[in-house]
Amino acid sequence: MTIRHLTIFVAVADQGSMSAAAASLYLSQPTVSQAIRELEKHYNGLLFERLGKKLYLTERGRLLLPQARSLIQQFRQIEELMLNQGQSQILKLGSTITVGTCLTPFLIPKLQKDLPDVHVHSYVSNTKDIEQKLLRAELDVGIVEGEILSPDLTVLPIIDDCLVLAVGKYHPLYHRNYIQIRDLAGEGFAMREQGSGTRQLFEDYIAKHQISVRTVWEANSPRTLLNAVLYDQVLSVMSLRLMTHEIRHNTIRVFYNKNGEWNRKFKLVYHKNKFLTPVIHDLEKLLHTYKNIKLPPNIGILE
Repeated sequence: MTIRHLTIFVAVADQGSMSAAAASLYLSQPTVSQAIRELEKHYNGLLFERLGKKLYLTERGRLLLPQARSLIQQFRQIEELMLNQGQSQILKLGSTITVGTCLTPFLIPKLQKDLPDVHVHSYVSNTKDIEQKLLRAELDVGIVEGEILSPDLTVLPIIDDCLVLAVGKYHPLYHRNYIQIRDLAGEGFAMREQGSGTRQLFEDYIAKHQISVRTVWEANSPRTLLNAVLYDQVLSVMSLRLMTHEIRHNTIRVFYNKNGEWNRKFKLVYHKNKFLTPVIHDLEKLLHTYKNIKLPPNIGILE
């Protein structure tokens, strides 16, 4: 059994077929099939069973998969550590869409100024996607606002954030100083996509308070949602950090949840078996400089 065998096994598990795994690894299908047979012979049992046209892990295969991922990740880390001595280092950084909009563009230049030999590859998506890429060792670290579910990932809450209700200047609620929760019932909302930590937090909130709203916009772009609030008289709930310009120019009024139910943290996330390089330690230190958030003086209250 070799790292090559485990790499092929993980690819088949992720892709669900020998042919797709072969294509992803630039190997022939017979080569992939042979490697799986050798691995099954080595462990004295089937790792996959076929149902229809797709392969599914057996109980033995499910037992092997997380261990295989961990060993592959450790092997890659050793390779990077030894081969990059005296050379430029690459940090594969994942950010959720809110973080990638209001924080990462400012964070990366500061990190590279402090560490000029480091090159950052930035990937931005929602929390669910970032979590999966961390588990597959496709990213070194992530900065997310949503909930991480896997016990195989270490989660460090660092940066304060809060969601606020965004109201455009032409909406009837704009000139109110206080809004009741029931005032949101039946209102049209511009919402983030499924898998977003922002959307999950808001949906949990309205479910808890038994409120029904209308989703009339759905997008993974904060700018799109802001434009919907500005021009289409809908409401939206998003990070206060995304609207500093609009708040300053009074084109959007924001309402803070009085009970703190929308308060949250941006979190640094990495695999629990991840070798923590000096670059990752420096990234964590830099994140602490963004820790605090200040509410604007003209903020409204949602009770």
